[in-house]
Amino acid sequence: MSSLGWRILADVTVIAHVAYVVFVVLGQLVILLGAVLKWSWVRNPVFRYIHLAMIGIVVLEAWIGLTCPLTTWEQEFRIRAGQATYQGDFIARWLHDLLFLDASPAVFTICYSAFGAFVLFTLWLAPPRRKPKFG
Repeated sequence: MSSLGWRILADVTVIAHVAYVVFVVLGQLVILLGAVLKWSWVRNPVFRYIHLAMIGIVVLEAWIGLTCPLTTWEQEFRIRAGQATYQGDFIARWLHDLLFLDASPAVFTICYSAFGAFVLFTLWLAPPRRKPKFG
């Protein structure tokens, strides 16, 4: 594959990584807002359990010290593209800088764990429900 192809794969990986984070964070905000505003769709079990699984994966990775596969893949793609890691075009760089902060792994483990606990709390606060069956 050409260096351009590897670069594109790296940039797409960053976008996928950001989309993952956005789904987890904004999903939680929407769940809370939906609980307050009585939006029934935020109690959809499929949505809620996918959301829980996604933050659960992040928490588990942090607890066992595993680097996120998306991070590993992006770095490998950048190396194959002949780029220094964590560089790309403007949007990819901006998204990357937004996603990766400079802090110790312990800080991230605590933050991920606290957020995961908050997601579990909202399962209790606004539990998932199936639509009532008619007839």
